[in-house]
Amino acid sequence: MDRDSQRVQMAAEVQAGASPAQSDLSKEEEAAPKPGGIKWTRYLGLKGKDSQALEERWAHREKWSMGILSDKHTDEVPGTILLLAAKRNEPLGLRNAPARTSATSLPSPYPPSRGSSRGPAPPKKRTADGAIVLDPQPEESMNDPLNWPVWRRDLAMLCLGFYCMLGGGMTPILAAAYNEVSAEYSISFHKVALTTGLYMLGLGLGSVVMSPTAILYGKRPVYIAGATMFIISAVWCAVSPSYVSLVIARIFQGLAVSPVECLPSATIAEIYFLHERAYRVGVYTLLLLGGKNLIPLVSAAITNSLGWRWIFWMVAITTGFSAILVFLFVPETFWDRTPRPRAKRPHMRRSVSDIVHTLRGRSSQPVTPGAVTPSAVTPGIEEVDRQLGAVTPRKHKNAHVGFAEDEKAEIEKDTPEVMAEKDTAQSPIPAIVIDPEAQRSIPASRDQTDPTVQLSQQQIYTSNLRAKPQVSFIQSLKPWNGRIAKDNWFRVMARPLILFAYPAVLWSSMVYALSVGWLIVLSESVAEIYAKRDTYNFTPLQVGLVYISPFVAGILGTIVAGRVSDVIVRFMSRRNGGVYEPEFRLVMGLPSTLATTIGLMGFGWSAQEKDNWIVPTVFFGILSFGCTLGSTTSITYCVDSYRQYAGEALVTLNFSKNVLHGFVFSLFFVQWLQADGAKDVFVALGGIHLALMLFTIPLYIYGKRARMWTVRKHLMEKF
Repeated sequence: MDRDSQRVQMAAEVQAGASPAQSDLSKEEEAAPKPGGIKWTRYLGLKGKDSQALEERWAHREKWSMGILSDKHTDEVPGTILLLAAKRNEPLGLRNAPARTSATSLPSPYPPSRGSSRGPAPPKKRTADGAIVLDPQPEESMNDPLNWPVWRRDLAMLCLGFYCMLGGGMTPILAAAYNEVSAEYSISFHKVALTTGLYMLGLGLGSVVMSPTAILYGKRPVYIAGATMFIISAVWCAVSPSYVSLVIARIFQGLAVSPVECLPSATIAEIYFLHERAYRVGVYTLLLLGGKNLIPLVSAAITNSLGWRWIFWMVAITTGFSAILVFLFVPETFWDRTPRPRAKRPHMRRSVSDIVHTLRGRSSQPVTPGAVTPSAVTPGIEEVDRQLGAVTPRKHKNAHVGFAEDEKAEIEKDTPEVMAEKDTAQSPIPAIVIDPEAQRSIPASRDQTDPTVQLSQQQIYTSNLRAKPQVSFIQSLKPWNGRIAKDNWFRVMARPLILFAYPAVLWSSMVYALSVGWLIVLSESVAEIYAKRDTYNFTPLQVGLVYISPFVAGILGTIVAGRVSDVIVRFMSRRNGGVYEPEFRLVMGLPSTLATTIGLMGFGWSAQEKDNWIVPTVFFGILSFGCTLGSTTSITYCVDSYRQYAGEALVTLNFSKNVLHGFVFSLFFVQWLQADGAKDVFVALGGIHLALMLFTIPLYIYGKRARMWTVRKHLMEKF
């Protein structure tokens, strides 16, 4: 029996007789003994029909898939989706399983519900070749960011990326000017390096402040306010009369720049489909890390001709231009993708998203009359990305989970002419499998489905946009579109810390901190290694030119991390029967680890041995290549695993990178380098990186189970 046939059989056995709102872990599974318990019942002679059926069900479950351990109780795990549908005869979405928005989609029959019989579910919208399911599914409104023209989305991403490049370059901006700053304020290299560490402390604290503000008020006002503060901080640094003033200005600058690190990845996830996202995240990473490599080169030229203070004057001018671009071309991207119950009404027009995506080369196959749309009955892929960067925290662990109680939910179809049937029999969902992602997919309680009940703030905001005609360019220039959510700000601010208990987020935080942090560490050592008379005796301009190597390598890393990663993911998904697992992203951890380790060790060794200047410079580039791979991989894996927590997760990643790595290393790294030499220091760093990256192997194997474990523990919902 091939894999697909086995999955069909397994899905049929697991789901037979379940109601549309029933969980993949049925009451029987919840109450019945677990595998160990079945062994004991057999030993005691107490084995009954229920345990026999349950054991048979487990016996048919695949334990491994592409080296990834499957969950013992369910095949529907958050983050697992159907990516390639070419081999499927059924659309994505298990009709008789809980509508977990990022669940694995297995081709399975659709038994009749207790209230009515159903025809085949209509297919989802796909790309033009029909091979890739659009994830998330676009709604029927031209105001949905997924329905914007591609050029508009790309323009917004590039304008935001340019702003991020400027912000990213602020960390090592004084790398080539350490001698000048040290001489003007009569301070040591260590104190100059400390300004970089304190700037990163401001970045880390700023992300904790800016992210909840963006969640409650939208990203656009935060981008605009951050750009304004950025300009002010640059002027402050330029006119700082003392070292203390410069330190305070740099901390404030970190607070101002923090939105460029914690928000753009979520913005990208809101305006691009899953299959488009890795490449765009790679471009964003290139611009962010490219700024860290390119800005020091420019600042070195400015320092060499005009002095170090003019660096910040130029930053203020350039940031002003960037702020204008952000104001003009980066509108608010929030869109609540909760499936909404509405009064049924037939309509003859072709859906907006069908027209839009057909014109763009995407296809939407016609819907069978009488069938309920996926968004109405079994919300699947289209809800998986709901509010990727601005997820409003829930006030109670059950506040967002629907418990259906045999009710009739009237849901509007997005299909021509025929009205959807009503589901009349729905069973309560066992608590053990409540999926945080399913919170936005099941219209399960009367409070949630009754149109007379007050909607949440997010739903009101999106409903108003949904009802409006297409927003004009002038209307999109509003700096603030109203409050999006009404949650407690301090409660939202504390939520990223809880995500450290999520294995996928913890690994991503570690890798992101290491990948970006090593580039910052090198920026603190470049002047120490290249500018000293007993080494290479470089001028500030020559020190800046060293950054050409990591900049070029960063471009290559972006190409590999974006395009090659997508190719690997599609290949592995095809081998996995079309099912995508976020752990497929971890394969890129191998080249990332090798390149980063070689770069660290080679840079320190060659610098200590005083090899020709090109040798450590090449190793600097290899390090940059590996760091670009690592940072892109960590972001995509984290977002794909917990899309509903993407906003908070990105704060967790940046807090780890800025505070736990950047700030901490700035306290002792320069002194350590001066005491032990480049060879011992960087070989030790390479060994540390290699040892920590070995955790990728168990995460690849157990990652899927770990994702389901976090669902069962309700860690975020308990807060």
